[in-house]
Amino acid sequence: MSDLPESDGSDGSGGLDAATMGPALLALLDGLTATMFCAKDASGRYVAVNPTFVRRAGQTSRRAVLGHRAHDLFVPDLADRYVEQDARVMAGQELRHELELIRSLGGAPRWHLTAKLPVRAGGQVIGVVTMSQDVDDARDTSAFPRLAQVLERLDGTDAPTSAELATIAGTTPAVLSRRLRRITGLSTSQLLLRARIDRAAHLLTTTTTPLARVAELTGFYDQAAFSRQFARLAGETPALFRRRGRPASQQPNVTKT
Repeated sequence: MSDLPESDGSDGSGGLDAATMGPALLALLDGLTATMFCAKDASGRYVAVNPTFVRRAGQTSRRAVLGHRAHDLFVPDLADRYVEQDARVMAGQELRHELELIRSLGGAPRWHLTAKLPVRAGGQVIGVVTMSQDVDDARDTSAFPRLAQVLERLDGTDAPTSAELATIAGTTPAVLSRRLRRITGLSTSQLLLRARIDRAAHLLTTTTTPLARVAELTGFYDQAAFSRQFARLAGETPALFRRRGRPASQQPNVTKT
């Protein structure tokens, strides 16, 4: 989409070029119900989005999104990450298979697999296009029934190892990772990380388990490593995530003086 060659019609194409195809491509992208699409200009402002992006950004119309930047729509730490990614793409780098949480202001986090590409015109990078696939909509294991058992194990109450998952699948870790990527779009390590973060989020919001113990139960080396990884993906520290996730009846009673 971003690097289609221009045509003057002399090759029999009837003048078809990237600009002519634009409306048709955007119409197709509007039909993607599990994939967020957006295009940003060089200043980071959204210039095109599909309806799925609008919903996941916590908005009700394109008008509420277009012209805004990531920090206007998403939690600060995650917005910082998106901006950092955009800077790399604006420098000419392509990003593919980035596992990340996308979370609007006041919204629930959802796991996505993201790709970002530069948009070029006249040899210059003028913007970024992004597609983020909701990974929960990619779990078709009908071709590999034993992978269903692997995914069930990932959803369990403790953190498995890649070797354990390979044993369940009856294959090697390398083959399992290739099959998982084919089915879910994610590698074994990405799925393990996602499972650990999801399990940690559950423990943080439903129990009073100390953070160090949460780190241990979810397979992290120590509390510091857990806190860094959780904040990077969830957009806030485990302690803040726990406070936000408590029902109002469980919030500490603070008396102002």
